Amino acid sequence: MNIREETVKLYLRKDFLELDAPVVMGVLNVTPDSFSDGGNFLGSDSAIRQAEQMVEDGAAIIDVGGESTRPGARQVSADEELDRVMPVIEKIKDEWEVLVSVDTYKERVARTTVLEGGADLVNDISALGFSDNMADTIAKLEVPVILMHIKGTPEDMQKEPFYKDVIRELKQYFQSRIDFALAKGIKKEKIIIDPGIGFGKRLEDNIEIIKKLETFTEFELPIMIGTSRKSFLGSLGGETIPIEREAETITANIISILNGASIIRVHHVKNAVKSINVLKRLVDL
Repeated sequence: MNIREETVKLYLRKDFLELDAPVVMGVLNVTPDSFSDGGNFLGSDSAIRQAEQMVEDGAAIIDVGGESTRPGARQVSADEELDRVMPVIEKIKDEWEVLVSVDTYKERVARTTVLEGGADLVNDISALGFSDNMADTIAKLEVPVILMHIKGTPEDMQKEPFYKDVIRELKQYFQSRIDFALAKGIKKEKIIIDPGIGFGKRLEDNIEIIKKLETFTEFELPIMIGTSRKSFLGSLGGETIPIEREAETITANIISILNGASIIRVHHVKNAVKSINVLKRLVDL
């Protein structure tokens, strides 16, 4: 079984990343309040040690975030976010040949981390919707952007979200945001889509999205999936502590890969890389 009929490439500013086989994005939260690892890597030294471990474990991308977007998280200013992420991004780019993504919806944070810090791509949970001029800036920077689906904002997204048909609504959302990005001058080969597991979704919505992830391959864009340690996995497996949901995370990621995901966003890089390596021996990806 070959679930990828043709090679997918992610075009960077001066190079490209082949996605003919799935790659792993490591989550590096430089925050005090993220749901799984908040506070663990708030200092630059601990964040750099974690980044080094991710590189050794096989991460293709490290996603650095300076503001928690868990349900109910408080917003921080662009200045505070930059103070958290810039030293980490700069050090990673100086030390290792690894791609760095900045996890932000703020235009100034995206612009500064790319131009001054060397970030390679932007991971925007709002799909260019929360910050004025974000789309224009991404087009000018010529970096890839991840367009994620979210219903509402981090403050209110989990307050009784409802869909009549979650797959249909996500498809309509992606078509709208892709059209918007293209109209702003962002090239199609620079776009990645992410269905936003846990961002304004009920348990049944998250399950439906993973089961039918292949539906989104019709956009002919790389798909990123972020299931790592999320609360819906706790509901399915019974684990109340996020760090104890690794087995559930691996299972959800493998199903997502088989259904078309190209980028797997995780906290524990080694587990993800090892599981993908086994999968590649058992299934023709």
